[in-house]
Amino acid sequence: MTDIVVYGAYGYTGALIVKEARKQGIQVVLSGRNEEKLKKLSQETGFSYSAVDLNNKEALHHLLQDAKVVIHCAGPFQQTAKAMVEACLATHTHYLDITGEYQVFELIHGYDEAAKNAGIMLLPGSGFDVVPSDCLAALLKARVPDAEKLQLAFAATGGGISRGTSKTMIEGVGEGQVYRSNHQLKTKPQGESIKDINYGPFKKLSAGISWGDVSSAYFSTGIPNIEVFTGSSKKQLKALKWAHRLRFFLKINWVKNFLKKQADKKPAGPSEEKRENSHTYLWGRAENSKGTYYEARLKTPNGYTLTSKATLLFASKILSGIFRPGFQTPSSAYGRDVILEIDGSQFEKAA
Repeated sequence: MTDIVVYGAYGYTGALIVKEARKQGIQVVLSGRNEEKLKKLSQETGFSYSAVDLNNKEALHHLLQDAKVVIHCAGPFQQTAKAMVEACLATHTHYLDITGEYQVFELIHGYDEAAKNAGIMLLPGSGFDVVPSDCLAALLKARVPDAEKLQLAFAATGGGISRGTSKTMIEGVGEGQVYRSNHQLKTKPQGESIKDINYGPFKKLSAGISWGDVSSAYFSTGIPNIEVFTGSSKKQLKALKWAHRLRFFLKINWVKNFLKKQADKKPAGPSEEKRENSHTYLWGRAENSKGTYYEARLKTPNGYTLTSKATLLFASKILSGIFRPGFQTPSSAYGRDVILEIDGSQFEKAA
């Protein structure tokens, strides 16, 4: 029986997960659309492979029918998650993915009852997006149980982003910043929310972004007002404001396709050396209606390194029978301290 299928295995992050699985001695089956790339990765790792198009429902069901867990790595997930989740429900296969797209959390949350009936867990955001920030949100909720407002932020030292991340960002360019207000998702102009944040080792100007936590942290904590920021610069903030002015132009498909082709010309993602020398710092604040608040920070390894370890950690827990059927977030499934099972991660109270 196949225990774990990694779909999108030859993408930058998928390949990191596969190589980490080999390092840990965890058997996986490689899958995705491109047989040539799968064959190459199979030769490098020794894992078997099966080329399957997500649009081929019969082939996808055949791939998953003997699997216990799928780690879905083929984004943008707004375009791919639905087919994979529905295949998992049909084949009773547990679902993990590495999305940070709030739309995908909203989509998959709608399958909660179906997943419970199938006896499987649907856990989107099982990588850097959104394991550390979700665990930080859960810690803040525990400190301020009646919190009405949650702010989360992250910034990295060194590193960089992958082509896949770039393409996902291009999909959302010009859409504005999504945040949660009084339980509802709302949008404001990009570059409007700016905050100077102390991440611990450094302070950094940070800009509001449409991050998965506006949904995942909401499902985890129930806090009605949520906003997420990321470390930025004056130059990047200026670019965000220009993106808002040009938002209608940036929504045109040929413009997005052009930008994606430019992304394809860049390296697949940060090198191993850059990942090893990079860390991510998170900050969060929860506040109630009386003004009582608590701030905390979290340090983790590079986001891509964390993703490779967290997805396999969750898959291993599922294989051991440790899971909660239905839609889950990282903290609802495994508690806020699950992030501490990733070496190099630690919480601290913000001064």
